[in-house]
Amino acid sequence: MDSTETKKPSDSLITMTELVLPNDTNMLGNLLGGRLLHWIDIAGALSAMRHSSGVVTTASIDSVNFLHPVKMGEIVTLTASVIWTGRTSMTVLVCVTGENASDRNVRATNEAKLTFVALDSEGKPRPVPALIPGTPKEQELFNSAQKKYEKRKLKETMNK
Repeated sequence: MDSTETKKPSDSLITMTELVLPNDTNMLGNLLGGRLLHWIDIAGALSAMRHSSGVVTTASIDSVNFLHPVKMGEIVTLTASVIWTGRTSMTVLVCVTGENASDRNVRATNEAKLTFVALDSEGKPRPVPALIPGTPKEQELFNSAQKKYEKRKLKETMNK
């Protein structure tokens, strides 16, 4: 891969839709957190794969916010895109909405940030294209992720 290659967040945009079925719910009829995390990981990985043009592995789930429950029978839409890149790693933001199919009411239900690492054919980390944020919101997300990365690296250095 050309190390000077750059991409925009929109180049990695993934939209994934799921229907919440009885097997996906708990005793209250709400979507199981574990099932949602599975879908979030898949959407995030697809976005990171699209950005890096290859295989990735999940390095961490950095944050997950549960805002509202999703009920059985609702439509879940996960939207994911890369918001920050390092040399071999990418931070992906996954936004989740729930939609009541009867009244078409859509609400934000969850938000997650995950880190993925691009891998070569031998399973070793490989460089990814730089991310070029275009909008003020994209720049804000990029700067926030950059600060978290620097804080994490500082902490790792201090723990050695």
